[in-house]
Amino acid sequence: MNGIFYPLHLGDPINQFFTGVVSRYGDVFHHVSVVLLMYALNPVEAMLKAAPPLVVIALIGAIAWLGGRRIGRALVLMALTYVIGCLGLWDKLISTCAIMLTALVLTTVIGVPVGITVSRSAWLARVCNPVLDMMQTLPSFVYLIPVVMLFGLGRVPAIFATMIYALPPLVRLTDLGLRQVPADVVEASKSFGATSWQQLIAVELPLALPSIMAGVNQAVMMSLAMVVIASMIGARGLGEDVLSGINNLDMGQGVVAGVAIVILAIVFDRITQSFGVSRRLRRQARSASV
Repeated sequence: MNGIFYPLHLGDPINQFFTGVVSRYGDVFHHVSVVLLMYALNPVEAMLKAAPPLVVIALIGAIAWLGGRRIGRALVLMALTYVIGCLGLWDKLISTCAIMLTALVLTTVIGVPVGITVSRSAWLARVCNPVLDMMQTLPSFVYLIPVVMLFGLGRVPAIFATMIYALPPLVRLTDLGLRQVPADVVEASKSFGATSWQQLIAVELPLALPSIMAGVNQAVMMSLAMVVIASMIGARGLGEDVLSGINNLDMGQGVVAGVAIVILAIVFDRITQSFGVSRRLRRQARSASV
């Protein structure tokens, strides 16, 4: 029965490809790791650790209030962040946030321009959509293999694995938001002599911002999930306690770390949602007044 199948040996060519990349460009990947650590991850983590916990909690409350102008929500998110400190996981929280924020910035810097480019070209969308489908379908553990081969163990491969895993929803929702901008609004801006760049900055991106913020929200959630998994390759933080609880069959340690991760997810989710929703409501209010 097995004779009807033509054997496809894909494993060896893939291994040979990555081995060749590492042998040729290993120094480049090492320099990228050093630069990312020195100028992104370490400064962010050092700044968060240097700030008193109450200052960090107050900053979270201020950002939450700016997003929705709701003092109740800001106070709740501040209280939830305070609970993580009460669980004795403040330092682990800071490490996780540093990795998440670095990965999220890189994801946004890459994802939004790619989404803009895809929205401008139908054929590019047809090429990119299957790639994004594959990226979203692949098990998250698969991303750990190439980044470990290229960057070794530690926080840098965790950042790249998180970035790749969180990229597809941001690209898709940026593309969707720009495609849903009303054509008459774009035509009106053209009639006033706006250039393509001016249309993008002043018209299309502001109107697509709720969708883009929804993409950022999804990227945050996926980043948090991947940061936990990346503890298997040496990423410190809350995921490290979850992995330790699994290895030692320590139910208490695993549950406490899991609760802290859930709280962190709620805080980031509500903040990113508040910015997207508040922007959409203000836009609807302006439309109604006109």
